[in-house]
Amino acid sequence: MFQPRERSSVRFMDQQTTHAAAEDARNDDILIWVNGELKRRSEALISVYDSGFMLGDGVWEGLRLYDNRWAFLDGHLERLFEAAKAIDLDIEMTLDQVKNALLETQSANSMTTDAHARLMVTRGVKTRPFQHPSLSRQGPTMVIIMEHSKPSIARPIRLATVPHVRGLPMSQDPKLNSHSKLNCVLACVAAEKAGADEALMLDVHGFVNTTNACNFFIVRKGEVWTSTGDYCMNGITRAKVIDICLAEGIPVFQKNFSLVEAYSADEAFLTGTFGAQTPVQSIDGRIIGSGGFGPVTQRIREAYLRMVMP
Repeated sequence: MFQPRERSSVRFMDQQTTHAAAEDARNDDILIWVNGELKRRSEALISVYDSGFMLGDGVWEGLRLYDNRWAFLDGHLERLFEAAKAIDLDIEMTLDQVKNALLETQSANSMTTDAHARLMVTRGVKTRPFQHPSLSRQGPTMVIIMEHSKPSIARPIRLATVPHVRGLPMSQDPKLNSHSKLNCVLACVAAEKAGADEALMLDVHGFVNTTNACNFFIVRKGEVWTSTGDYCMNGITRAKVIDICLAEGIPVFQKNFSLVEAYSADEAFLTGTFGAQTPVQSIDGRIIGSGGFGPVTQRIREAYLRMVMP
């Protein structure tokens, strides 16, 4: 009988990611929404013929619950429907129906705060194990995984620049929240091999772009810089940080900048739905500023928390 090889824990002892979360035993018994039914974790299964499993053919959104409010819920669901339309996938539900499914899952799991939801839609089960979308004839598959999840960042993130880039829109538009994440996974693998936590990815022109999982910002002489947004997921948290800077009178620029400018930044941080703002300790072994939360990052974080927990 086949016995899976046990993975060594040594490799992960000093690993830190932007999605690190405190262990929560309640997640062993969560209910997961699968095509209109709430199923226990051990019973929440989909077919091996599903387009998402077979081809990465689907779109998704991540959402975070603060004090019984899903942060920027309408923006996330609108982006889900935009992505589905972009890949010609009919969700076969209205936006309100998807919202109700999310709230139903939240209620069934008795979650009020510190929860994270991953809402996934694929093209559904295929009749044969091949690529053509016409083979998906049973309608879409929708799954909502909702966990008790509180960020547990033990230290700032170490980044390593990798050869993998976020590509051009005509290959796979990096603005699309697609299930096909292999490019980002390989970037993360390369960063880990280099002794870092996550990958800093450049764009096709060699300018600093994004990480494998989050949007990237630097602070230089009181100014906040992020990429142009042409070659990265235009994250909702990214947009809120830009809004905060404008409201707080912090100069903010979406622009091209190089690794040289990133290395000499006073502060650097990452943004994402789960971790909100996560400080960067180093890039390619070079310590950024104090190696932790700088004053501008801290000011932005405090304003963000006021926004999500009014």
